[in-house]
Amino acid sequence: MRPGRFSKAAIVTMALTNRPATGQAAGTERCLRLRVAGKRICADEIAAFELVDAKGGDLPPFTAGSHIDVHLPTGPTRQYSLCNDPRERHRYRIGVLREVAGRGGSAYMHDRVEVGDTIEASFPLNAFPLEESAPFSLLLAGGIGVTPILSMAHRLTALGLDFTFHYCARSASRMAFRPELEASAFAPRMRFHLDDGPGDQRLDLAGLLSRRPPGAHLYACGPAGFLDAVIAAARPAWPSEAVHREYFVNAMRSAATGDRPFTVRLASDGRVFAIAPGRSIVEVLGENGIDVPVSCEEGICGTCVTRVVSGVPDHRDLVLTEKQHAAGTLITPCCSRALSDELELDL
Repeated sequence: MRPGRFSKAAIVTMALTNRPATGQAAGTERCLRLRVAGKRICADEIAAFELVDAKGGDLPPFTAGSHIDVHLPTGPTRQYSLCNDPRERHRYRIGVLREVAGRGGSAYMHDRVEVGDTIEASFPLNAFPLEESAPFSLLLAGGIGVTPILSMAHRLTALGLDFTFHYCARSASRMAFRPELEASAFAPRMRFHLDDGPGDQRLDLAGLLSRRPPGAHLYACGPAGFLDAVIAAARPAWPSEAVHREYFVNAMRSAATGDRPFTVRLASDGRVFAIAPGRSIVEVLGENGIDVPVSCEEGICGTCVTRVVSGVPDHRDLVLTEKQHAAGTLITPCCSRALSDELELDL
């Protein structure tokens, strides 16, 4: 593994070891103060923001696939992928899609955040890392899912590694950053696909993923339907460890039904808390003064990953791997529950 690169397991370990101590008040962890140096509409309902250090210094480094948690004054925290070249230290770039059915975060970014404003954000986090030892990478982006994939393309180009980048959108007006992509050093590797375009330019997932080049890794980000189609098409030829995806919404969590009550025991002091149907572990623990750092609250970021001492988790996240689910030694308490009557957690 190259210096500065971390496996997904290592990222989960960092999330576990760098969290505040049990009982520490929320909001005391380090954060960045960023000034909005630029804002522009780069596609229908998509705004691009350029963020710089509020004091004019260099920003912390980040790796391709990273995101930051933006802490909005109205209360919510929202994740946005960094889409610029990881070699850049003077700025972070993010793209924000206005979510009509969202919880208000994207609307606030579009309507209230302007050039010159200062916002607070986390240090860069990465739950969607790039395997830089792969001889070939296949990059697939759907809609706003282009943001982390764009950063990966910059990194692969800098390393001189082979890749192809397919970018899908409903229409040309909804395809963010296209002029930039067409002018980039990796433009010859780009393939654009529009849902409302001619049939011969639409993405043929079955054909594209019917064969895996030796040692290749696949990266996909976009809407849940797009990612489900990618995973299904890749399954016959691509091993699960070579397929990497990042969801923006956990549809599995929202569709879950039949919650059963269970209890959570804290390994540190033996206290036990009842988790009723419809309540999350994080909610109940928070009400009792036990802070578990969270961000997405949907099981897609990995911020809250916690060790399981005993018991059987009911996994409802989209961040842990299939092997981690099977092992049952980690849980995302923001959304996952228990199949056993009790879970003992390393808290």
